[in-house]
Amino acid sequence: MKKKEATTAVIVPTAGTITSDITLGLEKSDDIIEAEVIEEEDWGDNHPNFIESNTQSITLEELQTKNVIPTFVDGTLTLAHQNFIGSVRSVAEKVFGELTPVECRVSHPIIGRIPSAQHKKSSELTDADKTVFYQRLAFCCHVKNLTKTINGQSVHLCIGGVRAYNEDKLYNRPTALKFKIFVGWQVRVCSNLMLTCDGNSGTIDCMTEADIMQKSFELFNGFNPHKEETLQLLENLQSTAISEELFCKIIGRMRLYQFLSLSEQKQLPSLTIGDQAVNAMVKNYVSNPNFGKKEGEDITTWNLLQLANESVKSAYIDKWLDRNQNCTDFALGIQKALTGKDTEGYYIYQRKKIFVYLSFCLSLIFTTT
Repeated sequence: MKKKEATTAVIVPTAGTITSDITLGLEKSDDIIEAEVIEEEDWGDNHPNFIESNTQSITLEELQTKNVIPTFVDGTLTLAHQNFIGSVRSVAEKVFGELTPVECRVSHPIIGRIPSAQHKKSSELTDADKTVFYQRLAFCCHVKNLTKTINGQSVHLCIGGVRAYNEDKLYNRPTALKFKIFVGWQVRVCSNLMLTCDGNSGTIDCMTEADIMQKSFELFNGFNPHKEETLQLLENLQSTAISEELFCKIIGRMRLYQFLSLSEQKQLPSLTIGDQAVNAMVKNYVSNPNFGKKEGEDITTWNLLQLANESVKSAYIDKWLDRNQNCTDFALGIQKALTGKDTEGYYIYQRKKIFVYLSFCLSLIFTTT
């Protein structure tokens, strides 16, 4: 595959150290991935949201013009949501190529009013009288020309991040702020993200935009969108069938996990899909036109993954990424257990010991309730 030649462009963060291609390491042409053009797609707004829960849509312009920026107790500014988005996006464009417009979802608004409007009735308030900032933000965009087909579904490479002011100690003096960055494949028809551990930064601590860009570069540069192992694992999910009886046993064990003691749960791989999400999986198994059951056909572990991913869209923004990755780990584990294959190939996709995870998956499948 041809590599894109690096250009000399300077990124100037709003705050922090000036960061260039050289300081990010982008002067090496091997670090830049040229997008593989598969097909031209319509990137309109008529697609499902990548997260639901209690979120609402917001534009970058609204973030920049209508939202106040909270400060630490000494008046020092935090990094604004829009600055976080801009930092991640600028690095992603250099590594992967042209991106689609950013899609933003926010929640937990903190609403106020300016001092001159303190005696007005709520019905009398104008937009100019109100102030607002949103505690939690999730955003994503796609690499415009990097699209693949997995199990008959069009998927595109998705870049994004999560930020929650409630995790920052704004009541104290300035300290490192917490962010999460991700890159992974997203199913176009349902906007389900299929996140693996090599595409999830986890919580990162940053003081400046330069820090965010450095962490973004480390994640994006280490993620290979053409890695055959990852693509093959996802494609192989379609080849393993799950009968309705087996699906019911899996659901039952997922419900049981929530009521085990902490010591028992520690012996098993982490399962962060709660009862509400499990109920959503069952509902979508019956009614989802894309991945639910069809007359006379079994679903597959690919369908199981999509049902799980769809269900965790109801999670709060700050919990969504980790639960999404947990869905991928879980579906791959079930598939490995069903096929009886050696589990060393998917060790990178979960944090627990392989043999414990295999035992858990087998218990889901073969142990009667």
